[in-house]
Amino acid sequence: MSSFWSWWVMSLVVFNLGISFFLFLWGPRAKIPTLADGTTGHVWAHGVIREGMRPLPRWWLAISFAMFIAAFGYLILYPGFGDSPGRLGWTSHGQLARETAANNERLDPVMQRFAGMTIEAMAGDPQARAIGGVLFADNCAACHGSNARGNPLIGAPNLGDSDWLYGGDGKTILASIVDGRQGVMPPWGTTFDQAGITALATYVLSLSLPPRDADSILKAAEGKKLFATSCAACHGADGKGNQALGAPNLTDDIWLWGGSQATIEETIRDGRNGHMPAWHDRLGEANARVLAAYVYSLTHSVAPPE
Repeated sequence: MSSFWSWWVMSLVVFNLGISFFLFLWGPRAKIPTLADGTTGHVWAHGVIREGMRPLPRWWLAISFAMFIAAFGYLILYPGFGDSPGRLGWTSHGQLARETAANNERLDPVMQRFAGMTIEAMAGDPQARAIGGVLFADNCAACHGSNARGNPLIGAPNLGDSDWLYGGDGKTILASIVDGRQGVMPPWGTTFDQAGITALATYVLSLSLPPRDADSILKAAEGKKLFATSCAACHGADGKGNQALGAPNLTDDIWLWGGSQATIEETIRDGRNGHMPAWHDRLGEANARVLAAYVYSLTHSVAPPE
C-alpha cells in the first residue's frame, strides 16, 4: 500500500471512530427540551401518538462501550490501521498458506492411495468421486455447468451424454484436462453461396432427423454432394466424426453449438473455434487424475474398487 492510501485509510478510521465515540459519550448527557408530560412535542395521528424521551438503558451503553473497546483492540492486533501489520502479525496470505498446508496433510494419504489406481478404478471410488466433484465445481462448472450438461452458447460440450469429441476413456479424458484442446471448424462462407450453405445444413440435419417435405429432400441431396467433397475429410463419409481430430459425430442429434437450421448454417458459414484450456499448471497431475475419474463416472457404469 502506498503512503497516500495508508494515510487515507488511517484518516477515515480516526474520523469515523472519533465521531462515533464522541456521539456515544455526548448522547447520554445531551439536554433535549421536553414538555411537562416528558414528551418532545412531536405528535402523529392527530395527537394520538406522541414522541417520548427516555434515557438509553445501561445494558445498551455497556454493550456499545464493549464494541468500541473491541474496535480499538482490533486495530492494535490486526492490520486494519493503514499499513500497520498489527501486533499478532496476521495476514490473509499466511492464514491461507496454513490452511492449505493442513488440508494437504489430510489429503496426502488419500492421494497416495489414488496414485496406484487407474482413472477407471478411481471412478468407482466414492471418495475419489467426491473430491473430483469439488474440483469440477471449482474449475469446470463455469463453462460446463454445475450439472456438467454443457453450454452451447460457448461450445462447452455436455459431459453426461456419452458423446465424446476426442474419446471417453480415462486416458483421453485426462489428456483433455491436462493438455487442453483446440477445436477448429473452418468457415465455408467464402467457398459456398447461401444456397449451398442451406443445402449443406439441410443434409447435416437429415443425418439425424430425416427430412419431412420434398423441398428438404431435394436440398439434402444437393448438400450430400457438397458434404462428400468438402466435409467428409474431417467428419467422415458417413458423418460419424473423427475423434482423432475432434470432429463431432453429426448423426446422433447431439449438437455442440446448437442443432437448429439457422445455427448449423451459421456454423458452416462462419466456422467455430472451441478452446478447452490446459489445467496442468493449476491442478497438478494428482488432482487432474481425480477430476478425470469424476468426469469418467458421469457417463460410465463404475464398480467399487476391490
